[in-house]
Amino acid sequence: MRIDTLITATLTPASDRARIGLLGLATDLNSEADLRRMLPADIGLYCNRVRHANPMTLETLRSVADDLPRAGRDLLPGLTLDVVVYGCTSGTLALGEAETLALIARSKPSHYQTTPVTASLAALKRLGARRVSILTPYRADVNRALGEYYASRGLEVLNVSGLDMDDDYAMTAIPPETIVEAGLRAMAPDADALFISCTALRASLAVEALEKALGRPVVTSNQAIVWHALDLVGLTAPTAPGQLFDTLQEHTPQ
Repeated sequence: MRIDTLITATLTPASDRARIGLLGLATDLNSEADLRRMLPADIGLYCNRVRHANPMTLETLRSVADDLPRAGRDLLPGLTLDVVVYGCTSGTLALGEAETLALIARSKPSHYQTTPVTASLAALKRLGARRVSILTPYRADVNRALGEYYASRGLEVLNVSGLDMDDDYAMTAIPPETIVEAGLRAMAPDADALFISCTALRASLAVEALEKALGRPVVTSNQAIVWHALDLVGLTAPTAPGQLFDTLQEHTPQ
């Protein structure tokens, strides 16, 4: 191969079927690996970090808005992505879902934008779930805000169970088996689905065991992100966990 051809080939961006950008918290140990595990191999995932430090409170999460535009601009400058995600559920609540989506759109050119809140609400709607139980690792004030917001979006929130934590690193350290146990306790008998919030939580590894035990669908923040991103671009994920991915069908995006 001629050297100029080799250089051109080297400089040509990777040929992904779709490109997804993740703007994750600086303290999130889990979401990148979690999303890569669920995404098809030919979907590109490109990540940048947003400034944040523990403890995780509504106040510290609101301050993320100051750095989110910078993180978006620095994510593959000059390239338009298919989907850009802000990878924090409680952070989306702290900033406001609409404001977060607008910040992403202003910061990084992309065809679609989503958040764990946006994605999980779309996922629960696709599953036909109206009455939901919610499990989180958060403290009471964040749980209250989450429950109130999901109720304002038309869901009947039967209960919100939290693990009373505010440290991202400690959240990721929770074993999937512990999440299964907590999920079984959190699920109300008459709930249509269980939503497990937090991208730092390794909850997607608990989905299959929980669905088998509960006989009802389980939606997690990272699982919902992957599902929504693929749904937006019209692709499927045949090996991803959970009943939610059975709702995906390949199609041409509108």
